[in-house]
Amino acid sequence: MKTTNRFFSALTAMLLLFTTTAFSQDEAPPEVKYYTVTTMHWNMDYEGFDLDTWKAVEKEYMDNVTVKNEHIMVASYYLHHTSPDNSELLYVQGYASWEAIDKASARNGELVREHWADSTARREYFPKRNAYYSNKHSDEIYAVTQGTKYFAEPPTDGMILYLRKSHPAIPSDGSGKEFREIRDAHLDMINKNEYIKAYFPSAHFYGADSTERIEAFFLNSLDDLSKMYARNTELAKEAIPDDAERKAKATRAAKYSGGHGDSFYTFVGGLSK
Repeated sequence: MKTTNRFFSALTAMLLLFTTTAFSQDEAPPEVKYYTVTTMHWNMDYEGFDLDTWKAVEKEYMDNVTVKNEHIMVASYYLHHTSPDNSELLYVQGYASWEAIDKASARNGELVREHWADSTARREYFPKRNAYYSNKHSDEIYAVTQGTKYFAEPPTDGMILYLRKSHPAIPSDGSGKEFREIRDAHLDMINKNEYIKAYFPSAHFYGADSTERIEAFFLNSLDDLSKMYARNTELAKEAIPDDAERKAKATRAAKYSGGHGDSFYTFVGGLSK
């Protein structure tokens, strides 16, 4: 089991590493090409905090601004489950192009003025919305990389987002041929693993850490994490029945692997596009 898990970690690291390098010669990327990820923080001193009220406040903005904004392709909120900071929540948006990011911001302003045409209504709504958050936040932009596994059905409230941030190594003895062989096997494993409901890999495009690679796994529950790894073990044995060959392949893949960190969030149903 440990060997398979190390193999899986090494494979995911090298998958994300090489999809943005000269080794990549694949089909066109998916429709969403860039993700912006805003890490926000709750205002922990807000005495009027109520999660249902927060959802209702954000839903008004989502329905009347974000959903109507043709430049924003997808949008969703995620609440802290297991991460270093229990005050954080994530807001993710997807775009078809770099230019769409700027256009979306301008369009948001137009839609805000349309929905809250009365200045008094705007002065009432936005302070109520902003009261839930602290002033601290961070923004990152990621470019979509190959290997996306899309949802067969829309995600449901409470679904787990398992977020892995990796910093893969660049081996001096690596090769495109070796990478493609192992990468294709890895993607096959992800697509066959029924516990992985969706998978979205991306790489740093603009932000604090140029080495960062992101993998977003969607699971029905946190219990499915161990089931996912167990299923990976079965799939690895099915693909390579010989133990010695399987361990040798894990060793080859490990040279591409660097450090990584894991966090878990819950998808907020009703607050998405």
